[in-house]
Amino acid sequence: MSLIIVVCVPEGVVMASDSRQSVTVEGKAPDGRDMKVETVNSDAVTKTFLLEEQQVGISNYGQDMIEGVPMARHLRGFIEGTLVAADDVTTIPKKLIDYFRSLAPKADAGFHVAGYKKEQKLSIPYVFRCHIANNTVERRNIRPNKKIAYGASWSGQTDILTSIINPVVISDEKGQENVIRAPAPIIWDAMTIQDAIDFSVFAIRTTIDTMRFQARPKNVGGPIDVLLFTPSEKPKWIQRKEYHGE
Repeated sequence: MSLIIVVCVPEGVVMASDSRQSVTVEGKAPDGRDMKVETVNSDAVTKTFLLEEQQVGISNYGQDMIEGVPMARHLRGFIEGTLVAADDVTTIPKKLIDYFRSLAPKADAGFHVAGYKKEQKLSIPYVFRCHIANNTVERRNIRPNKKIAYGASWSGQTDILTSIINPVVISDEKGQENVIRAPAPIIWDAMTIQDAIDFSVFAIRTTIDTMRFQARPKNVGGPIDVLLFTPSEKPKWIQRKEYHGE
């Protein structure tokens, strides 16, 4: 599992992801019973990618091994073998899902795709959420009236962050929904780039730190990669893990 997040504010778009890869090992216990153990396989997996030619970002979550090959390698193949210079943030999501559905149509994995596109001399932000098995491509930062919606979209191991940010709603005996806890609102329309970066890191770090104390699989962890898009500058990494020796 993973946790990835995109924060879209008036000044820019921030993408962030953790670096943990969890695997489930199946085998036989000494008494002959079937056994499944979820364990951490790596804290150095890349889940956010910058397509420099198209100036688009892709983050992945969910199932990491597709046909026995890590998702990062498949994404490299998609970028090198499928995309052309003319592709942009509006064409890549559909191509991405078509590519992976041709490999593994039932894969329980998804993506965030984000970036800007020039429309009538203005740079317009686009944020998409896609899923392979569900065969969905959904734009997340648009209102019903077609105006830009500012806010955050997160996917993967979302329960901790959702419990902090979103209202808690329960249904009564008549099926009516009642809000039992309503957190104070976040004013996304007034959020600065620095605050968007801080929120992205907070979202993943809080999930990692909360899991540490819970009796549950620790399937979000490792370094946090953060990628920034703005209308007037090229995309840039705010923080990014690097290869190193001792």
